[in-house]
Amino acid sequence: MVTGASSGIGAAMAAALLKQGARVAVCARAGTRLTSTVRHFTSSGLDALAIEMDVLDANAVERAVDEVYDHFGELDVLVNNAGIGMRTVNPRFFEDPLPFWKVPVDGFRVVIATNLTGYFLVARAVAPRMVTRGSGKIVMISMNHETMVRKGFVPYGPSRAGSEALAAIMAKDLEGTGVTVNTLLPGGVTVTGMIPEDSPPELRNHALPPEIMGPAIVFLASNASHGINGERIIATEFDEWRSAIQATEDRNPE
Repeated sequence: MVTGASSGIGAAMAAALLKQGARVAVCARAGTRLTSTVRHFTSSGLDALAIEMDVLDANAVERAVDEVYDHFGELDVLVNNAGIGMRTVNPRFFEDPLPFWKVPVDGFRVVIATNLTGYFLVARAVAPRMVTRGSGKIVMISMNHETMVRKGFVPYGPSRAGSEALAAIMAKDLEGTGVTVNTLLPGGVTVTGMIPEDSPPELRNHALPPEIMGPAIVFLASNASHGINGERIIATEFDEWRSAIQATEDRNPE
């Protein structure tokens, strides 16, 4: 189950999982983008299911999770990715960053509600079922620490900082249940709809492709990640991180 999966890194992660043979619930707000993304997957013979879900609505989240379980029977992996960016509060956030006291209150609330409360609502709906089953993996998508504290990045930075704290606490709360929680981030600015079309060329020229998330999300969804909990993984450094984990496992076999 991948939230915010109709475009950007969400769609890229869904594609990576589908290509490895996973059945994926592609979750996003209702609209043509969700429909066309899933149609693209299914036309290639991939097992994707469109699930309409608004993470701002707790009841809608519960209904969407029920639909996933009704269709697939079980859920092995939740990828919490749905979010909105700085364009919501300031379309020119790179060229003309707003100080926090000029951020509209409604804009602040909707970003926090989507990026932080939304993660909480989806994880809250899924975790008890995973705990009852005794297994499951939750992956929380985040961003660089530098971006969290960048000038003019209220409320996006605080929303993602909060989601990382949420992930860390969830990992501790779920210890011993068979359910793990890890955080994954690209490692730099990524080409998504959150970047304005008129952003500086130097930014767009150095942006990462959404597909950078593929190898790490496939690993975290696989049996190879069994027992890994509470980690913060940077996609651009995934190979190095995996080698370090493997070396630790080799030194400390079960």
